[in-house]
Amino acid sequence: MKSSLFQKVFGSYLLMIVLALVVMNFFMIQQIEVSFIREVKEDLTARSRIMAMMPGNEIENKIKTLADVSHDRITLVDPSGRVIVDSEKNASEMESHLNRPEIQEVRIKGYGEAIRYSHSLGVDMFYVASPIMDGSELKGYIRLARPLFDVKRSMDQIYHAMYWFILIITASSLIVAFLFSRKFVSPIRKIGLYTQKICDGQSPGTLLVESDDEIGRLAGNINCMVLEHEKKIRHACEEGGKLESAFASMIEGVVVLNSQKRIELMNKGMNDIIGQRYSIDVIGKTSLEAFRNLELQNALEIFDETKRPISQELSLGDENPVILSVNISAIHGLPGNEEKTMMVFHDITRLKKLERMREDFVANVTHEIKTPLTAIIGFVETLQDGAIEESLTAKRFLNTIDENARRLNRLVDDLLTLSNIELGEMTLQLEGVSVSQVVDHVLPIFEGRAQDKNLKIDKNLPERLSMIHADRDRVAQVLLNVIDNAVKFTPDGGSVTIKAYEEGKDFVVIQVVDTGVGIPKSEMPRLGERFYRVDKTRSRELGGTGLGLSIVKHLMKAHQGRVEIESKMGVGTTVSLHFPIYQEQK
Repeated sequence: MKSSLFQKVFGSYLLMIVLALVVMNFFMIQQIEVSFIREVKEDLTARSRIMAMMPGNEIENKIKTLADVSHDRITLVDPSGRVIVDSEKNASEMESHLNRPEIQEVRIKGYGEAIRYSHSLGVDMFYVASPIMDGSELKGYIRLARPLFDVKRSMDQIYHAMYWFILIITASSLIVAFLFSRKFVSPIRKIGLYTQKICDGQSPGTLLVESDDEIGRLAGNINCMVLEHEKKIRHACEEGGKLESAFASMIEGVVVLNSQKRIELMNKGMNDIIGQRYSIDVIGKTSLEAFRNLELQNALEIFDETKRPISQELSLGDENPVILSVNISAIHGLPGNEEKTMMVFHDITRLKKLERMREDFVANVTHEIKTPLTAIIGFVETLQDGAIEESLTAKRFLNTIDENARRLNRLVDDLLTLSNIELGEMTLQLEGVSVSQVVDHVLPIFEGRAQDKNLKIDKNLPERLSMIHADRDRVAQVLLNVIDNAVKFTPDGGSVTIKAYEEGKDFVVIQVVDTGVGIPKSEMPRLGERFYRVDKTRSRELGGTGLGLSIVKHLMKAHQGRVEIESKMGVGTTVSLHFPIYQEQK
């Protein structure tokens, strides 16, 4: 259990008080006891010396009187140590006192004293001995003994008074120490609670400490620090909010690597770019662990070596890859010169796709226009060189020129149609359109070609089919393109069926089902691209421009619908056109 500051301060005062009292008690009691014993010693010494001046026989005769007057025990000893007379005992029964310490000391120093415990009295006895001289001749020794009852009694009284004194002083000191410690610790405790609120992220307010000493000045300094700290936090939060908003709103992907080259931050734009291709939980991983891309790893290694910004294009993912332009640079101005790296990813997949489509478009348009123009120019030059004189040859050449000119005209018309749709210059006259009427209007166009190929064209529509919300002419254009493809690529003796049904309450689905050659699965994603043909040679021979499905796709999108194509090689193709149902306004 951790001790508080109050316990430490109060405990220190308590320890000092106890030590002071113990030291005072030890030295004072000892000094007082020594002083009492010194008084006894001086009194006994004076008495023994006075009595030593008396003749020996007088001492012997008056020993009882002397003992009563002095309240001491008096013993007269001859030079050999034999007890001559004792004020309290029979001298004949007493042993020799020659070896008593006080007698031995007298013989050496001329004065002797000793303190011994009396078992009979249960108290210490103080013995003083003086020599009895007759001139220079030693006549014996006189010894006075006094029990230290008075000393013990006085010491007991002093101990009793001292204990009460110590108790009172200790209690008073503890009260003073307690009050002082509490007053000393109280502002520090306030400061501790105040700073704890700061550590817990709470708003601490103002620290109020009523003190003019160092603690008061410390509290004032803490208030100033907190105000400055709050300003910096607000500023940091504002800047962080701006940065976070900028990161969140950026369509570019941003990835920050720490000094260990592990991902520290990744914005929403990067999550949108990588989608489901990689785990979104990439924080703490290296770029190689997160994206598994060697091109990116190589770019990072080059950056680490050169410390210069790197720009590189790379693709992420194996299936439907995302093409990215990445810029790698260092982040400067970090605390402690910490090294961090920022990678900014630009998704250029659509740009690359459009670039490829543009290149394909230019190449295809050039090819599609050049082929009939070359034929026209070649036959015109042949006619100019004299073939016009041969009527049969001239007629055949003119037919070929006409056919290629019409092909050029269809190509230009389709390109203009696509351009008008994409630029929004085509206005749709939306109304309730009967599917059956449009189909009846379109089918006669294909009767001649169907008879030539022995194709069976069936119309299988429900009697009560909801009208669609569409432009009548554009619906006819869509059906013309779809049925035209079905007739073109269905072998002789095959069939083309036009069906329709309602999909829920929102769409009418018109299906054109043929028993043609089918479309390979690998070619399905490119259907609808401009000039794209599954069988390029056969399509041109049949008069196709390669723009029909692209026109269908754009027109269906303009109608808020969609087109779906299903095909199986050798079985046939089903084109499903989803048109919105016409809702009559009430």
